[in-house]
Amino acid sequence: MAGMRAAAEPTRLRILALCADGELTVSELVRILGQSQPRISRHLKVLTAAGLLARVPEGSWVFHRLAQDGPQTDLAARLVDLAPLDDEVLARDRQRLVQIKRERAEEAQRYFRENAGRWDKLRTLHVDDAVVEKAILDLVPDTIERHLDLGTGTGRILELLAGRTDFAQGVDLSREMLAVARANLDSAGLSHCQVRQADITQLPFPAETFDLVTLHQVLHYLADPVRAIESAVAMLRPSGMLLIVDFAPHEEEALRRDHQHRRLGFSDTQADTWLKSAGLTPRATRHLSGDPLTVTLWSAVKTPAGHTDAAQPVLAKSTAGRTLETPA
Repeated sequence: MAGMRAAAEPTRLRILALCADGELTVSELVRILGQSQPRISRHLKVLTAAGLLARVPEGSWVFHRLAQDGPQTDLAARLVDLAPLDDEVLARDRQRLVQIKRERAEEAQRYFRENAGRWDKLRTLHVDDAVVEKAILDLVPDTIERHLDLGTGTGRILELLAGRTDFAQGVDLSREMLAVARANLDSAGLSHCQVRQADITQLPFPAETFDLVTLHQVLHYLADPVRAIESAVAMLRPSGMLLIVDFAPHEEEALRRDHQHRRLGFSDTQADTWLKSAGLTPRATRHLSGDPLTVTLWSAVKTPAGHTDAAQPVLAKSTAGRTLETPA
């Protein structure tokens, strides 16, 4: 009854419908709903207390999303399903949400355009690339028939694994980044490595096409990391591996302010939950300690239909199943 009472208000129903389509901050909800910040905050407090929304603090920001666990999860999903698609108010809300998402993407793309030529240099400011690349090589299989690198940037991960792959495909939304990647791959003579422009959540490839999918320093830019992981998993063949490389939780707000990082890192618990929910079996995790940032590598494999985890082949060599701490 508490959940029903909390949702029995038009603005709160609108908030539930919006948060079902992604995580939103208070300021974004204020823009969409056209109401004051204190009023929106009160509505969010009621919905969170009732278990219909989850509140996720991250640095100085707070994200709100539809509840994904707890006793009110089914009710929250049911309420959203019952929202009339032809309602004019909800339709306007969706249009404003689309605009906000477009602005997010444009802001990130603007950053990429400004930094395309020195992207690799920027990465070295956070963690030693040589240490990360060695860890990647330790975790992935020695032979890879088909490799997909999502958010490929300058194409560095394609280059790194080129000697182990029969065919590699990089995807990025930034034309400037792809121009740099193509130049790098051409210079290295890696004709079996290709890049193309595409949204990593709307990939133009048949399902279950790749043996390895990598997401290297990509998730912290995204409003919806789960959607990117689900898209990656859809591309994996049975027994294929997903490798995610990103930051552990940190409080470096400058990365958000100056470099458009939307997320300030991810915990092992968060990553494992996402991987398992997407149908993967988590394997090796490695932490590469730095100051102040730590890079984490999460690997997982796609369980073949009809197989148990015990029958799952281990693709990550001798490190599979262990958590390793390695100083940078």
